[in-house]
Formats: sequence, C-alpha cells, structure tokens
Amino acid sequence: MSRNIARRKFIAAVGGLAAAWPRVVRAQQQAMPVVALVNGRSAASSAENVAAFSQGLKENGYVENQNVTVEYHWLDGQYARLRSLMADLVRRQVAVIATPGSNPAALAAKAATETIPIVFAVGEDPVRLGLVASFAQPGGNATGVNFFGQEVVAKELHLLHDLVPKAVRIAVLANPANSSVSEPTIRSIQEAAPTIGLTVKIITAATASDIDAAFAGFTSDRPDAVFVVPDGFFSSRSRQFATLAARDKIPAAYWNREFVTAGGLMSYGTDLADAYRQVGAYTALILKGRKPADLAVIQSNKFVFAINVQTARALGIEVPPDVLSIATEVIK
Repeated sequence: MSRNIARRKFIAAVGGLAAAWPRVVRAQQQAMPVVALVNGRSAASSAENVAAFSQGLKENGYVENQNVTVEYHWLDGQYARLRSLMADLVRRQVAVIATPGSNPAALAAKAATETIPIVFAVGEDPVRLGLVASFAQPGGNATGVNFFGQEVVAKELHLLHDLVPKAVRIAVLANPANSSVSEPTIRSIQEAAPTIGLTVKIITAATASDIDAAFAGFTSDRPDAVFVVPDGFFSSRSRQFATLAARDKIPAAYWNREFVTAGGLMSYGTDLADAYRQVGAYTALILKGRKPADLAVIQSNKFVFAINVQTARALGIEVPPDVLSIATEVIK
C-alpha cells in the first residue's frame, strides 16, 4: 500500500512539473531583454546594417531571439513619429535604445529618457548635440560612435571635383526634416566650395515626390553635379536617386556606397556597416551591466571611397588614374 501511495505522489509531482513547465518557459521568454533599434531608413534598405548590428551583439555574447529580443523601428523618413515612439519605448522600459545613423532618433531618445541606456552613431559632434558630456567620459545615459560626418564633407567635394573637373555649379540636396544633419552639412559645404572654385545651390526634399520634383527642376536650371546630404530617408531612396541621375545624365555624389551599388557615380564617407557593428557591441556590453557613462565614445576611422565606373562611362566621364587608385571599392 505504501508503495502505491509513493507512486501516486511521484506521478502527481511529475504532472505538476509538466504543468508548470510552460509557465517557466514563458517567464524566461518574458525576462529576455528588449533592445529597440530606431532609424530613419526603411526596412528594405537596411539588411546589411542589420546584419552588422547583429554581428556586434553576437561577438559580445548576445544572439537575437536566443538571449535578446531586438525590435526594429524603421521610420522611412517620418521623423514626426519619434516623440510618440520614444514615449512608448520609455513606458515599456526597454533595456536599450539603439539609434545608429540617425541624429533625430538619438536626440528624441535623449529628450525622452534620462535612465534607459542609449547607444548612438552620429556624424556630428555628440558633445555639441548634447548627447554626452565628453568623448572620454560621456556621463548620463548615452554613448556610442562618432563617424566624422562633417569632417569628410570637404574631402567628398574635392573627390567630386577631381572626378568631374568641369563640374562647377553644384546642386546640394538636403532633407529639412533632419536639420541636425542637414544644417551643419550645408554650412560645411558652403565653407569648402569656394576654396575649390565651386558654387552651390541648396534644394530641399523630405519626400519621394520632393526628390522627383528636385530633379524635374534641373531641366530649367541644370547643375553640373549633385551633392546629396546624408539622411536616413535618402538612404531608403538610393535606387530613386540613381535612376533620376542616370535619366538626366547628372553626376551625383553620395556619402554611402549603397548609392553606388544602386548605380550612383561615387560616394565617400564612413563605413556605416562597421558603425552599426560597433553600436551592437556597445549594446551588448550595456546588457552585461556596463554603464553608458563609463563607455567612451568611439571615433570611427574606417572610410569608403566607392566609384561606379560603368556609370562614369554612361555619363561620358573618364575616371582619372590617380582618383581610381585611391578608391577603396570600384564597381564595374
């Protein structure tokens, strides 16, 4: 009899464990930290950068859907959504807000919370933007990567002029909705252009139809070349830019190689995929318990100069050998 009682108790205990197991699994899943990645681009244009961010996480012990959940919020240029989005992330108390390659997202996150860690990657001085107290000692709840967006503007203008020496009148296309990037970039262009013998005209565009309208306007006021100011929304429209520039046979310079792979003429700028990887690495360190205040801002030093020689031929441009020799990527 005692054996039967013991057996029934054992079966009941096992049954209780089996019943409790789903609850244990659900509790473990709920305990998984949530990282919110917010960017001005579209999801369709971001595969390479997402892979780089995931690599940074993985290199430091975190794998998506295994021990961390990553929510991707792609704004596709709709920066007005940022306030409500950040309010929701703060309300839900996500573990980290990552804003690689998006000044508006980084600034919105900083305005929304003083406690949730923020990891940014910005092309402007993060001290001037008010994101950190200093590079070495960020203080507060934000840190990340500075990739010298403004510092490379003059270099990009020089490369455009070297590639297309006859280009004197330059149309500068900027997104007014991303003023924290467009305004300092325009100032840098206006300072650098006269030293190279260039004149510039500023044209604004905040939507896909604005971009179409800008190029349509070139029929009556044709520039020698176009300089596209960095912007997450513009990144989502790389094919649109390449198609319009090819249609109108206008040389165009960009800041990211993805425009060149889409058919654009040239680009010069920081290796953004590497910046995303570094943001992923810092995010992982914070998930492990490090404080943003103690993680010095990284200064990215990897740059990419890409040329599409097929596009150059279509535009009747013969790429000078000395320019070709310094290109880090040549698309034929």
